Amino acid sequence: MAFFMPYYLKIYETTSGLPENWNTVIGNYNIMLSKEYFRVLKISKPQNMECFFVGFFQNNELIGGALFQYLNFIQHKTFQKNEVWCSFRSFLARQVSKDVMILGNNMLTGQNGFYFDSSKITLKEVVPLLDKAVQEMQKKIRKTSLIIYKDYQSNFVKYFQDKKHETYFRFSVQPNMMLKIRDDWKSFEDYIRDFSKKYRDRAKSAKKKLKGVEKKELNLNDIRNHQIQMNILYQNVADNAPFNTFFLAENHFENMKESLNGNFKVFGYFSDEKLIGFYTLILNVKDIDTYFLGYNRELQKPMQLYLNMLLDMVDFGIDKSFSRIIFGRTALEIKSTVGAEPFEIFGLIKHNNFLINPFMKNIFPSLSPATEWIQRRPFK
Repeated sequence: MAFFMPYYLKIYETTSGLPENWNTVIGNYNIMLSKEYFRVLKISKPQNMECFFVGFFQNNELIGGALFQYLNFIQHKTFQKNEVWCSFRSFLARQVSKDVMILGNNMLTGQNGFYFDSSKITLKEVVPLLDKAVQEMQKKIRKTSLIIYKDYQSNFVKYFQDKKHETYFRFSVQPNMMLKIRDDWKSFEDYIRDFSKKYRDRAKSAKKKLKGVEKKELNLNDIRNHQIQMNILYQNVADNAPFNTFFLAENHFENMKESLNGNFKVFGYFSDEKLIGFYTLILNVKDIDTYFLGYNRELQKPMQLYLNMLLDMVDFGIDKSFSRIIFGRTALEIKSTVGAEPFEIFGLIKHNNFLINPFMKNIFPSLSPATEWIQRRPFK
């Protein structure tokens, strides 16, 4: 426990130790900071990840919470492609970032690392508390080679421009793709009607390619029954990514459903009663966060499985009256074809070796190069 007037913070290694009112103050406003989600992180986390939780108190009253993740890259194969350049980057990544501490969630895109009661504390006061938590984690849990503040909205930049943060390199990689659901979209047909003819025809053509495929929501027993196939389909997608900082545990989807229940949705696509694709969603108050998915590599293009999944996600969001769909920072161009728009997010990174840290502005871009893409605009 660390005291600094009039606040103090406490580090938790288990969900059972969290204050009873954790969800009332924090988790009910962001499910990714709830006890239920933290439980999944503890029992079904990637092999190279450790998770810790921090509570912030004012006069013994809980006013905020944060998530910290430690990632170990010593044995982890970060870059997937079997190319010389990727092998070199994997080697470089392991040398520069053997052990990383992240304030935030490396498994999701967006500002899911902390939440504070805005009636008790201002944003200007929040950042010094987060800095203090970073210091305490480095001192009491483990000092790492890298420290990362992950995925902050652009309105936070001004709070990180003081002298204390000069040693950090501010970076921005891919944007977060989001679709704001319009008030006049009462049905999927309303949404498609707002497309230009080119994209409306494209969506209709994609739907026709799923003829004979059954789509259904999977309950907990279904997930258990199809878990092996889901892991194979997920791995098809994960293996295709050029850069991976973790791989999901085999029982992850089952544990997500068991813990989050109705706030975690799994939809499967079946051909001749065999699972050929699936996607998952996290329902987060008025937002939908798209989560992990998988598909049969051979059927992906002829059936346009991925595009159909994106369209079905939008259909679900409209039907259930959500405000936004957060698609994340991968496959930017195809997500823009369903109306998602890019929102810039940034992070801070610092190396604890004072000799290496001045060169992070040169090293980081080579480890996480920007992707060129064209933003599509499907609406009239």
